[in-house]
Amino acid sequence: QLQLVESGGGLVQPGGSLRLSCAASGFTLDSYTIGWFRQAPGKEREGVICISNSGGSRNFADSVKGRFTISRDNAKNTVYLQMNSLKPEDTAVYYCAVRTGVMCYEKETEYSYWGHGTQVTVSS
Repeated sequence: QLQLVESGGGLVQPGGSLRLSCAASGFTLDSYTIGWFRQAPGKEREGVICISNSGGSRNFADSVKGRFTISRDNAKNTVYLQMNSLKPEDTAVYYCAVRTGVMCYEKETEYSYWGHGTQVTVSS
């Protein structure tokens, strides 16, 4: 069974850091492009950042530039989202998703498999 599982979310104070993980089972991530998306309360889901199967990354959200980075560890079949200098407006459920192909696209319909999400709350 193909599955993506996000973890690492939680409550953090403004200015703090979290590292989210996206672990795959039932398939290997190394041939896929991986995107992170988030959905804040009362808002539509938005693209955050993406890493291609060749390792190149692309930010979808200007608000996270310089603060969020994405990486992949193919040996662990896991993709990470390192989030630094967190702000209250980063509060959301964060999802990872995979797509075939070498390009990062922000359009959600480009992604075939999705995890169930992990909650990130930034609050003092």
